[in-house]
Amino acid sequence: MNVFSKAIKTIKNVITPTPTANMQSEDLLEWLGISKTPKRLVSEVTYFTCLKMLSETLGKMPLKFYQDTNDGIKKAESNTAHKLLKLRPNPFMTPSIFWSTVEQNRNHYGNAFVWIRRKLTLYKYGGDYEIQDMWIMPSESVRVILDDEGYFGDKGQIYYFYTDKYSGQTYTFRNNDVMHFKTSYSFDGIMGAPVRDILKTTLEGGLESQNFMNNLYKSGLTAKAVLEYTGDLKEPAKKKLIAGFEAFANGSENSGKIIPVPLGMKLTPLNIKLTDSQFFELKKFSALQIAGAFGIKPNQINNYEKSSYTNSEMQQLSFYVDTELFTLKQYEEEITYKLLEKWETDEGFFFKFNEKVILRTDSKTQMETLASGVNNGIYKIDEAREILNLPKAEGGDIIMVNGNYIPATMVGKQYSGGDNKNE
Repeated sequence: MNVFSKAIKTIKNVITPTPTANMQSEDLLEWLGISKTPKRLVSEVTYFTCLKMLSETLGKMPLKFYQDTNDGIKKAESNTAHKLLKLRPNPFMTPSIFWSTVEQNRNHYGNAFVWIRRKLTLYKYGGDYEIQDMWIMPSESVRVILDDEGYFGDKGQIYYFYTDKYSGQTYTFRNNDVMHFKTSYSFDGIMGAPVRDILKTTLEGGLESQNFMNNLYKSGLTAKAVLEYTGDLKEPAKKKLIAGFEAFANGSENSGKIIPVPLGMKLTPLNIKLTDSQFFELKKFSALQIAGAFGIKPNQINNYEKSSYTNSEMQQLSFYVDTELFTLKQYEEEITYKLLEKWETDEGFFFKFNEKVILRTDSKTQMETLASGVNNGIYKIDEAREILNLPKAEGGDIIMVNGNYIPATMVGKQYSGGDNKNE
């Protein structure tokens, strides 16, 4: 089912500049499938781990709906957009999968796009466009155009062109109909740059080191060898001779077996020690560089050399402050602006991710924190019980404090011994 073809009109004659390339251009080489840059960088384990960590972190956090009032920030009653994002943004995706997919596109391609499909709802005195569902547009199929001449309508507007890779049809969306999430690495504020482009050399080195280890395992952890023989062999005979030795030497099934060498020939292995080349040290350093570019902490890529339980907990807090806080703020600002009507934002309504789910502590610390908050009038009993997923209790909707507390201005007056009732 093509949801785009059923929901919007096809734009047929879209004029866009076609990039030119010569035989030395990397764009042409990549189009021909012979680019030096690996296309499947996700197979690099550190890169994959970073993408997985960031996407799953966003998918864990539920999206809340609040209102900023004169009495403070309060939970707001769900509107249509919040109900969709809380239950099912579209018929095929849960909220967790939806947000993790958006974050996956944002980090891998530098930009993520979500189409907001609206339907016209008729009322007695007119009509209004109500949000029907939301769809993720694959980032590699979207082009962003800044119309500074007004070719498509209003001058200075941003348009999003989506090309369906199955049907080949192209669709256009206005800025207000697309939620656009980008990386922080941007020079124009419109398009973000992916980390894989910035760390191109480092990622390629990581892939090559991984391929080297894979080939080493396939060869039974044996390095190259030199075959000495007398005479000159033609190319077919040479290849046949090498294939015969490889049949006995390569592979885990040949580990520890004897290699037959014909009379007059000598097989000398070239021992290459990984420790001498500092292979693992370089691989570890490369992994830390990739993780650092994503804002991932060492313990999150299974590097526990300098980590303890307490240190890991602080690294998790640092991960939230240094990495996730900017991302969440960007998401919340874009979602609030694109999904709420003007009167809703004027009334103080806004969306916010619940970051507390990634800052949870052990049960004992959590109970002590909640008890301290209730005893000191920060939490109501019902609010603390809600955090623990417990039902409300009778009389739990009031602020309670210790009766022995007195204002700072009255300290010492209880010892004055005066008879004044007012005192």
